[in-house]
Amino acid sequence: MPAIYADTLALPRLPRVQAEAREFKKVKGIFDSISTFEGEGFPVRRPFPTRWLNFADPFLLLDQMGSVDYAPGEAKGTPWHPHRGFETVTYIMDGVMDHRDSHGGGGTITNGDTQWMTAGSGILHIEAPPEWLVVKGGLFHGVQLWVNLPASQKFSAPKYQDIRSSQLALVSSDDGGALIRVIAGSIGGFEGPGMTQTPIVYCHATISPGARLEMDWPLGHSAMVYSLLGSGTASEDRVATKEGQLALFGPGKTISIAADLSQPSYTPHGWEVLILGGVPINEPVARYGPFVMNTQDEIKRAYEDFQAGRMGSIPAEKLPHRSEADSTIE
Repeated sequence: MPAIYADTLALPRLPRVQAEAREFKKVKGIFDSISTFEGEGFPVRRPFPTRWLNFADPFLLLDQMGSVDYAPGEAKGTPWHPHRGFETVTYIMDGVMDHRDSHGGGGTITNGDTQWMTAGSGILHIEAPPEWLVVKGGLFHGVQLWVNLPASQKFSAPKYQDIRSSQLALVSSDDGGALIRVIAGSIGGFEGPGMTQTPIVYCHATISPGARLEMDWPLGHSAMVYSLLGSGTASEDRVATKEGQLALFGPGKTISIAADLSQPSYTPHGWEVLILGGVPINEPVARYGPFVMNTQDEIKRAYEDFQAGRMGSIPAEKLPHRSEADSTIE
């Protein structure tokens, strides 16, 4: 279950969608996740990129990390690795993660916190559970989202944002049946704390069993709902959406989703979903591992710059138990 929870009756509420203004978005497709491993071997569910959904402009990747209850000695992270040309957004619902990077950014995030790293022109970073969590074990559940940058910003200076759970905008649906945590962007006049380079909306919602959430959506933004835990339906057509599936919406002004009346015992508050979208960049995308640019020539340059040390170096005091070989591209 998510660490951040609040009594919806005590929260400000989203404005009710007016009947005459309703123009519901229809579901363009339901996409299954693949199950794979990342970093040093932690499990993820990935709705994109896959062979059936390469990316969801302006988003490049979405990984659900866990939920997993680690036994002592099992918790894993990533080795030092580079990025260029996009942003990584890591949101932790349960558990703890340490972040360090070659530009001095970093810290520990836990239970509803977010780390937002703009790789821009190039950066090295590492994400790993703290040593005490490795020794002790425990619950871990989080999400990493990759947000593309337009060509004009791919060589911008790297940045790091440390967003605490207390900074998130917590709002209720108009009838109190859903709790929405706004991480970035604006919904119904409520602003999330994330400072975005590419205009996006990023929310985590808990919808009570049997409840419906309707919300006006920013014009010009793509829209999608990812089912983290539990199940429900998307759009007025009530398209079934189960755990680990992404519902991608088409044109329209209003998103409508509803939680199934019966939910698993491990999600006692209801259907847990991510609601996200952004202004499509509509530019060519060239990828190679941790680099996302517009052309293959730019990818080649990124690799050469990394090999030459032009993306920064690993601070000496941050090298414990990591070998030089660990800083190569995965």
